[in-house]
Amino acid sequence: MKVRFKVWLEKDELPLLSMGKYHLLKEVEKTGSIKAAAENLGLPYKKAHLQLKLLEERLGYRILKRERGKGTVLTEEGKKLLELYGEILKKFQQLAEELEKNFLVKRKVEG
Repeated sequence: MKVRFKVWLEKDELPLLSMGKYHLLKEVEKTGSIKAAAENLGLPYKKAHLQLKLLEERLGYRILKRERGKGTVLTEEGKKLLELYGEILKKFQQLAEELEKNFLVKRKVEG
């Protein structure tokens, strides 16, 4: 049996960051480009750009710094957001693994 989960961050009951946007931001951080990140993830550029723009609007601050000819980098706030989401995912994964392990042990004892 596998424990599965989905994690997203909200602000004022509006979704901010989910796994898809997390991967997009990680790819932007890696490539230095929204276009390259979108291509690597199989997303249309326009969709990726709009998702990131909406995310910044809902947050109320910039998470990306765009410089023509130089690419795109994460701001300090953007890096902190990725780190926070990454830590949350790590904790959920640890919990899921612990629950799976405990369930298997319990099933063996009962079985």
